[in-house]
Amino acid sequence: MDKKSLIGLGLIAVILIGWLYISQPTKEQIARNKQIKDSIALATKNAEDLAQAKPLIQNANNDSVVAQAPVLSDSLKQLALSSQYKDFAVSANGKEEIVTIENQNIKAYISTKGGNVQKVELKNYHRYGKTEPLILFEKSDSTYQHLQFNAFATNTSIETDSFYFKASATAIKVTKGNAETLILKLETSKPGSYIEYAYTLKDDDYMLDYDVKFEGMQDIISPKTKLITLHWAQEFPSQEKHIVKEREAATAYYKQVKEGVDYTNPRKHEEKMLNEDNIKWLSFKQQFFNSTLIANTEFSKENSAVKTSEDIEVKTIVKTIAARLSIPYNHTASEKFGMKYYFGPTHYNTLKKYDLDLEDMIPTGFSVFSYINKWMVIPLLNSFDGLNAGIIILILTLILKTILFPIAYKTYMSSSKMRVLKPEVDEINAKYADNADPMKKQQESMSLYRRAGANPLSGCLPMLLQFPILIALFAFIPASIELRQKGFLWTDDLSTYDSIYNFGFNVWGFGDHISLFAMLMFVSTIIYTWMNQALLQPQQTNQMPGMKYMMYLMPVIFLAVMNSYAAGLSWYYFLANIITFLQTWIMKKVIDDGKIRDTLLANMKKPEKKSGFQARLEEMAKQRQVQAPAKKK
Repeated sequence: MDKKSLIGLGLIAVILIGWLYISQPTKEQIARNKQIKDSIALATKNAEDLAQAKPLIQNANNDSVVAQAPVLSDSLKQLALSSQYKDFAVSANGKEEIVTIENQNIKAYISTKGGNVQKVELKNYHRYGKTEPLILFEKSDSTYQHLQFNAFATNTSIETDSFYFKASATAIKVTKGNAETLILKLETSKPGSYIEYAYTLKDDDYMLDYDVKFEGMQDIISPKTKLITLHWAQEFPSQEKHIVKEREAATAYYKQVKEGVDYTNPRKHEEKMLNEDNIKWLSFKQQFFNSTLIANTEFSKENSAVKTSEDIEVKTIVKTIAARLSIPYNHTASEKFGMKYYFGPTHYNTLKKYDLDLEDMIPTGFSVFSYINKWMVIPLLNSFDGLNAGIIILILTLILKTILFPIAYKTYMSSSKMRVLKPEVDEINAKYADNADPMKKQQESMSLYRRAGANPLSGCLPMLLQFPILIALFAFIPASIELRQKGFLWTDDLSTYDSIYNFGFNVWGFGDHISLFAMLMFVSTIIYTWMNQALLQPQQTNQMPGMKYMMYLMPVIFLAVMNSYAAGLSWYYFLANIITFLQTWIMKKVIDDGKIRDTLLANMKKPEKKSGFQARLEEMAKQRQVQAPAKKK
């Protein structure tokens, strides 16, 4: 290449370099190009996010947005929430916190997500074998409480446990003589429109006031909504020594305004519609404790229901109860529905002071039988609260046997009269030994008793008068929280059975263990039965030999029942038998059978007085005797 060619190429290179230098973009142009490129990338990403958000918006449910939130950008996440919740979107995101309110009796843990009570401690009670405060219930999959209604903007169901409330405090302690209030507020996008929960706790109380306020919600809640549904459910954790006994007692009680107090069957799964009458309160009752929701006015009967269920394979959960209650809503600018929670012991005096018939959930016995517990047993247990529970039962037995002594005396005198008339009864039996006329034999025997002034039934009737006491105690003692975890002798809990030996397998009709208190009751009852038949009424057992074996069978049946019943009740029956032995022994020493016989013989010599009723009975018997031979012919 010659010199001229090289110079030409160099000039071309200089021209190109100069042109490139002159035509390069300025710093402003570089920045503008970068902004355009970023916008294109952002638009592309937003299009992808929008494609992901669209099914969430179209098929929204309470948890879908939150569950998918990580894949969305903040702006589109808010777009999806706004589309799903509309006015409630501002409360759909947040951080759950637990706030507390407490006094010396209870401590309630309340979640800012949903604003509901998740856990309650009863400070003065303990689970069996534990020292920390008793947990009445705590959050789990089956424990919840929330309101449900339709929103006007979306016409979809809103459940308050999906949203975050703002709490007025993190921890409140009620000081002596005062009351404190914890406020939780569910805000909406409209200023001045919100739902407020107010929990108020007084000093030395088990009642937690729970007021729900709807402020400016008349245009947010659907105008078709006339009732707001309150959903409430609890899992009962096992608190006691024997979960089988807990399951037999755990159930739902409720009071309807006109119908009174009723309950679901604790021995089966049951679902009840509570649509017969408006509801004053609904209680989730454990064996010795309860959680009760009480309306200041009334819950509506419309769409109200309660359901119980249990899984016997789960050894830590007694039962699950779920309910729904309807709260009237009138679409005013500001309205409040007042309620109360009772979280505490199922203790008769504690419940009765609220004057709401809450004490009716304690099984004190049927009808008039219940007054034995209400007027005698319960006051006695509370009056001697400082004493050992076994000693209190001893005092109770002494008092009851003293009150019943006139009946025991009359029973003994009746048996003595029958016993001293045995020679005359034997004569009648011998007279009709070969006679096939039992009617005549019966007539002559009754005539003997009537002339002597003895009544073979008078020994039975006084005993029947004692049954109301036995029935009342049978109902109340296993449910008496006064005996809960109260030890005596070898047992550490008189409210349930005392097991001194476990078989390791279940014996049908008896159980998988032996209760020593039940065995003491059984042995003492056998001895009492023998003494009653051998010493007091030998002539009756001779006339009816089958009755003798029946009387020995009854204690065996009773043992099968009492073996898995409250040890305190077996202890009472044992003491009652021992005191009966002593009373009988003393009466036998003091009362002279010879004098009783002389009195009866003197009565037999007097002219017999017949009542009109007795005369008619004898006349009817004579007519049957006359008609019987005629039929044979």
